[in-house]
Amino acid sequence: MNEKKFLTAVEPKKRQILLKLKDKDPAGYKALITELKAVWKERNKAWRKEGTIEAEEKPIKMWEARKYGYKDKPGFVTVRAKVIKGARKRRKTSGGRKPAKSYRFKPLDKSKQVVAEEKASTKYPNCEVVASYWLWEDGQYKWFEIILADPHNPHIKNDPEINWICEKTQRGRAERGLTPAGRKGRGLSRRGKGAEKVRPSRAAVTKKKVTKKITTGAAVRKRNRNAA
Repeated sequence: MNEKKFLTAVEPKKRQILLKLKDKDPAGYKALITELKAVWKERNKAWRKEGTIEAEEKPIKMWEARKYGYKDKPGFVTVRAKVIKGARKRRKTSGGRKPAKSYRFKPLDKSKQVVAEEKASTKYPNCEVVASYWLWEDGQYKWFEIILADPHNPHIKNDPEINWICEKTQRGRAERGLTPAGRKGRGLSRRGKGAEKVRPSRAAVTKKKVTKKITTGAAVRKRNRNAA
């Protein structure tokens, strides 16, 4: 893991102090970075032995959780999700051996973060995923911290800042790509030129093209019959 990515695991205020120290005292800066990495590596050893989804009392990256509306009150749930790195092994060849099926592994069309959100949503079916963010990674796994909210909890319903998640349109947010990570994977962070085929969705755009071709072909055949 490079130094820039590691610093995102440090609280912003402490990060600024570290970066100022980097120019003034490089030796002291390296010593502090080594100590911080040792702390995270100890956590990593414990996390590798735990399950895929583990509940947490409070977010480790509280400053990140606050950005997405997390509050320390009933109705909010924080979990830590573990996802294995690398591609997934493809299914066995069916319908004959073809060049298109001559690969052993296939990368997913969605990010590891979205996979982690879906796992958390399955584990907590009464909650909806608000958002998630990168927590840590090693050579084999990635960990994400996921913020969930219970739309049936009175504390969530009565909070005007988060009660939007109680609407029916927010059901199954993780599976439908409505979370920040899901929207990013669907290409909805772009607008204008070059993003004409991402809205309302790539599947919807493809269906429109197919329908248009079928309609056009039917119209041509009808015209030919009338001409005959």
